[in-house]
Formats: sequence, structure tokens, C-alpha cells
Amino acid sequence: MPASAPPPTDRRFLGRLSLPERRYVADALRTETVGGVLLLAAAIAAIVWANTPLKDSYASLRDFHIGPAALGLDLSIQHWAADGLLAVFFFVAGIELKRELVAGELRDPKAAALPVIAAICGMAAPALVYALVNAVGNGSMDGWAVPTATDIAFALAVLAVIGTSLPSALRAFLLTLAVVDDLFAILIIAVFFTGDLNFAALGGAFAGLALFWLLLRKNVRGWYIYVPLALTIWGLMYNSGVHATIAGVAMGLMLRCTTREGEEYSPGEHIEHLVRPLSAGLAVPLFALFSAGVTVSGGAIGDVFTQPVTLGVVLGLVVGKAVGIFGGTWLAARFTKAELNPDLSWPDVFAVASLAGIGFTVSLLIGELAFAGDTALTDEVKAAVLIGSLIAAVFASVLLKLRVRTYQAMIVDEERDDDQDGIPDVYEEHTPEYHLRMAEIYERKAAEHRERAELAGASRSEGDRPA
Repeated sequence: MPASAPPPTDRRFLGRLSLPERRYVADALRTETVGGVLLLAAAIAAIVWANTPLKDSYASLRDFHIGPAALGLDLSIQHWAADGLLAVFFFVAGIELKRELVAGELRDPKAAALPVIAAICGMAAPALVYALVNAVGNGSMDGWAVPTATDIAFALAVLAVIGTSLPSALRAFLLTLAVVDDLFAILIIAVFFTGDLNFAALGGAFAGLALFWLLLRKNVRGWYIYVPLALTIWGLMYNSGVHATIAGVAMGLMLRCTTREGEEYSPGEHIEHLVRPLSAGLAVPLFALFSAGVTVSGGAIGDVFTQPVTLGVVLGLVVGKAVGIFGGTWLAARFTKAELNPDLSWPDVFAVASLAGIGFTVSLLIGELAFAGDTALTDEVKAAVLIGSLIAAVFASVLLKLRVRTYQAMIVDEERDDDQDGIPDVYEEHTPEYHLRMAEIYERKAAEHRERAELAGASRSEGDRPA
């Protein structure tokens, strides 16, 4: 490459991604979008089911217990969905985090600074908003962590429903925010929602994780080895008093996410590709089906805006998330002198920050954990999560629709492939080979048009001859 050639990637804030990163983000978000639509459908089905004459059947199924009591796993269906199925979701989150740290946007501290700071501020601000509302209203501080989470799948489902998309840089920013958000949500669950510890079970879980790590390092293969081991680790972690989803995260973080010679994909990426559809298409929607079924009435909705706990959740999601992510990003960019992509503007960042106010899956989970002893308050908090997420979704949709033409033009430019080699032209315009290919294409087109001109001229001459 000539010394004067511009780099293939744009290192400005929200600049162009590298081609491998762009493809990874597109593949990941494509699956999450489909899963998000299923999640949205499951949430609607749960609310309808719980507010019809069939609501007793919903409660009976949700509270039905199944599982081996001798192993401490005689759990309700809702409990299995929250502790069991969500372990799959957090397993994928662990792989995503590992990949981002070793091969993605988080591997470069300078590039990682902005989304990490934005994510931290996007979790701190909602917690502060919740705390302030409940301090003034004499409410419970137990739910401070409920509005801190972002649901990437639900956010993408909203984009799919309103018929808009985002340029790859904004999509990557949203995905990175969600990955860091998941990391801190995991830490919150592990630190603040751990019960009385059973050290024997915890020791067994750590021994299982050590064996899992050793087998991976020895390149031992076979799902029939890892799946039973993973289930054993999960069961021990559940009985230890530590939330069982932590087992999923730990195993995800152990997978190798860098490629070696002769590998097209790393083991982590391969397993993520296999498991992500299970997580997005089955585990998370089923969790939503058995967690989002709350009774909705005019009085219940009114109570959401009058009680400090529920009002704190709503304002945390709608106001705290938007202000926290946008403010953290703007301050970080100002102090690091990061230059914003000229094709985008700060209102675009604010729109994405507002979209991150959709906190569904993890928010519902934390709500269940925070108020586990109070069923009525748990349902009220769930209603607050649903209402806050809905308000954030509508607000973000309006902001994004105002800029939809700009996004569409950027996407067309990103995907343009005039030389038809399967690689977007924007990644090749700095290479002489691209311009030589384009010259050949234009020369063929010129020759074709000259031939057509000659034929057209001949036809006109024949038509001008006297009969």
C-alpha cells in the first residue's frame, strides 16, 4: 500500500468499522433482531394472557414446580426460565465480552474508552435518578439496579418494527454499550444478589469450571462432554447461593475468541454462532413469557407514576439512561478530543442513548431478585419496567425517524459494491486494484454504449431512406 494511502478504517468516534468487525456486528445484530421480535411477541402474549379470563391458567403454569428436589432443583417454571434459560443468554454475553476484549472494539483502550465510559455513566445515572426519587418519596432503595440494564434485542426489535436501521458505526456503538452493560449487570447480580453461601457447592462449581477450562486448553472436543459438565456447574452454582447465571458467564469467558493459523473462526465465535439462536430465539422469549405477565389496569398504570419505587424505575430508564449515556459520551469525547464522524451529529448519539433506555430482560430479572419477598411490589416493578421501556422506545423512535434519510444514505454508501467483488467499495477505494477493476468495468460499458450508438445510428439511417 502506498505511504500516502488513507487507512481502511476510520478511527474517529463513530467512524467506519473494519470489514471483519462490520461483518461480525451485522451477523450478531441480525440474529438479535429476529430474537428481539420474538421477545416482543412473547412479552405481548404474556400481558394478554395475564389480563384475560385465562389468567388463572397463566399463573398455574408459571408457578408449576418441576425438577429433582434431592438436588435442590424443585423449581417453578418461572424460576427455571430466570435461572436456567437466562444462563444461556449470559453464556452468549460472556462470549461477546471475551471477543470484544481480545478481538473487538474493547481490545484497544483508546477506542474502548468512549463506549465504556458511556456504558458506566448509562448505568450510574439511572441508579442515581432512582435513588433521588425514592429519597424524596421515602421509597425503597432496594430497586436501584432495576433501571440500569439495556436490552439490545428489544431495542433492535423496535428498530425492525418502526422500519428503520442504523449505520454500522451506530449499531456497533449500541452493541458495545450492551456488552459492557451486561458485564456490569453480571457484577451487580453477583455482588448484591448473592444469598447465604454454601461453600461446598461453591467449591464444586469452581472445580467444575477449572475442569472446563482445562479441557478447553487441551483442545478436547465433543458436546457430549461439555454439555453435561456445564449442567453440573450450573446446578452447583445455583445451590451455592450465587445466582446461577454467573456460571454461564464464566464458561463463556473461558472460550478462546482469537483465531489460529488455518482457522476461519475462533472456537468462541463458532459456539456463539450455534448458541446465539437458542438464546435469542428460545431462552429469552420464554423468560419474557413467564416474567412479563403482569396485571394491567388504569389504576395500576396510575400507581406506576405515583409510587416512588415504580416512578424511579420509569424515570431511571427514560431520563437516566439517555442523560447518562449521552452525557458520558460527550464529556469523554471532549476530554479525549475525539472527533465525531462528520456524517453523524450529537443528536444521533442522543437518539441511540434514548434507545438504550429499553431495559427489559435483565431489568425484569433484577426486579425479581430485588423484591423477591414481595410479590405485589415485584409485579408493580415489572409494570414499571414495561412502561418505562415503552416510553423510551416511542421517544427514541421519533428521534431516529427524524434522521432516517441520513441513515439510509449512509447505509447505501456503506453497502455499495460497484465492482461486484463482494466487498463494499468504501473498504477498497484506497487500493489501486479497485480503481483498475472499475476502469475495466467502465471501459466495457463504454464499448457497449459505442456499439449501441452505432446500431442506433444505422437503424435511423435505414428509417430515413425514401420508400
